[in-house]
Amino acid sequence: MKNKGFIGLGVMGSPMAGHISKAGYDVTVFNRTIEKSKFWHEEHGGKVALSPSELAEGCDMVFLCVGHDQDVEEIVRGRNGVLESMKPGGIIVDHTTTSSVLAKNMAMNSLKKGIFFIDAPVSGGEKGAKEGSLTIMAGGDEEAFKSSLQVLNLYSKYSKRMGDSGTGQLTKMVNQICIAGLIQALAEGMHFSEKAGLNTQEVIEVISRGAAQSWQMDNRWESMLADYYEHGFAVDWMRKDLGFVLEESVVNGSNLEITNLIDSFYDEVQQRGGGRWDTSSLFRRLNSQ
Repeated sequence: MKNKGFIGLGVMGSPMAGHISKAGYDVTVFNRTIEKSKFWHEEHGGKVALSPSELAEGCDMVFLCVGHDQDVEEIVRGRNGVLESMKPGGIIVDHTTTSSVLAKNMAMNSLKKGIFFIDAPVSGGEKGAKEGSLTIMAGGDEEAFKSSLQVLNLYSKYSKRMGDSGTGQLTKMVNQICIAGLIQALAEGMHFSEKAGLNTQEVIEVISRGAAQSWQMDNRWESMLADYYEHGFAVDWMRKDLGFVLEESVVNGSNLEITNLIDSFYDEVQQRGGGRWDTSSLFRRLNSQ
């Protein structure tokens, strides 16, 4: 079936839906802000739905990329939600970063109607969405995941099923733990370099060719040095994600001392009005102390 639905046309969802359309699928989109749907339609064609239920009526797969747990809950199970009209055998793929508890609940409630729910958070940011080079970590039914791969591969460089429902979100939590540590380490390294009177650009040129290299170093050092943070993945979103991480760590008994500390640093950035700054703004925090 060539009819696919996409809900959530933000900086990530819009290009992801665009990749599906360019591949020849008939794509129906829904966004709470109707202007975004109309703008997407003008660029890519397809159809605009006025509700998730209307969108899902003729689609065998529906993809979500929204903001919060409650958004997913409302879109899938709420009034005029996806489950009201999607036919049995359909697949919902949720790219939203949520709690693992929500993912499990959505899968359970979807299955009652014969519909499969895949939690499939992504890593790679706006750049990865535009380039079609995201990494997708998924949880849910194995056959449903395999069925969705033909579409997922349109905007990802690597997709893997991690296990049952919720494991995609748990894997994304590991991802965010590692990213938070990398950003803080890069910020401290650059801060040290500046205080030591080194040429930080030359320092990065050298150490990025060795064991210290990371995606954050390659893609953020220049904007950090220029004190520019009006781009990228917002601090508000990182704090949301780390909230899931820290809640889950209480449940599974993991010790996340450094992650807890870095989360408090991001709280400081928010208190300074930096909620929409890129996560690399930890460097600005150090330099302003």
